[in-house]
Amino acid sequence: MKQDGLLDELPSRFSKTAWGRIGAFCGALWMRLLLAPMEGLADDVLRDILTRIGGYDWGVTEFVRVSGTLLPARAFRRICPELERSSRTAAGTPVRVQLLGSDPGCLADNAGRLSELGPAGIDLNFGCPAPTVNRHRGGAALLEEPKLLHAITQAVRRAVSAEIPVTAKMRLGVRDTALTLDCARALADGGAEGLVVHARTKADGYRPPAHWTWIGRVAEAVAIPVVANGEVWSEADWRRCRAESGVTDVMLGRGAVADPFLASRIRQGLPDSGRDPGAEWRCLESSVLDFWQQVGRKVAARHAPGRLKQWVNLLRRCYPGAQALWTQLRDARTAPDVSRILAVSLVDPAARLAA
Repeated sequence: MKQDGLLDELPSRFSKTAWGRIGAFCGALWMRLLLAPMEGLADDVLRDILTRIGGYDWGVTEFVRVSGTLLPARAFRRICPELERSSRTAAGTPVRVQLLGSDPGCLADNAGRLSELGPAGIDLNFGCPAPTVNRHRGGAALLEEPKLLHAITQAVRRAVSAEIPVTAKMRLGVRDTALTLDCARALADGGAEGLVVHARTKADGYRPPAHWTWIGRVAEAVAIPVVANGEVWSEADWRRCRAESGVTDVMLGRGAVADPFLASRIRQGLPDSGRDPGAEWRCLESSVLDFWQQVGRKVAARHAPGRLKQWVNLLRRCYPGAQALWTQLRDARTAPDVSRILAVSLVDPAARLAA
């Protein structure tokens, strides 16, 4: 009786908001959040920054282009330095390596070599819409050839041990959705253990909207896990994406770069209305400084300012502080210029504590 009485009182002890957060937290235990491969944007440096902020089950690298040759081990390590740390970021998040190409045998040979380096998984790219990639029969251009998708997936799956997951990422098609389900079935039947669906065609590029309902159709057509991807910029978008697609797992792309706390807020069941952009930006200042230092060690000095500007340009979508920083960085041309701006605009947490 005492226990029953306590349970009866619970609804009055918690607000509807609190119950909603508890429900969201419990739901988060049963879903996965993945960090998308983003060519020219999310390299190992940004993966390190974002996974330290947290919230991800695993991430996927930019693609390794496979085109007729057996690549040396250093080619895989260049794209995925995490291979030197058991294929994990410094924060411990597993990283899968993405391959792009159209020759089943060559992809299989390279997957075999890659498997010797101990990747957390191998992902096949059938989603890149870049014209240069597509002209060379790579990425989303292959979505007109379901039989080839099957042959590639089957060859790669056979080339690596069963302990290494093989997954694939696809769009809805090249110009339309006529072959969407045929492509999804070809990948699943070829041995893919999971499928990420970017809910736009190649022709759509990155223009909104993303057609999330089509992800649900794919999930109904195959017997492997399907992950939703495309146009998720907020916690509300994440909820709508799951509701419209009917799938549980979501891969975050540019939305995660523009809002580095998005994954962790989703994990905690915190709605967009609970955001404090000012407080988040103050926390991000040290990450921006860290990013700049890592980029300075990785790329030539003349390329470093562009890398930082690229990220800050996306951050200003969510943070007034990033907008202010962008205004100062926009005309900076050299690494020393950028360093001087950051030294004045961002406060190093160590310096703050010392003061």
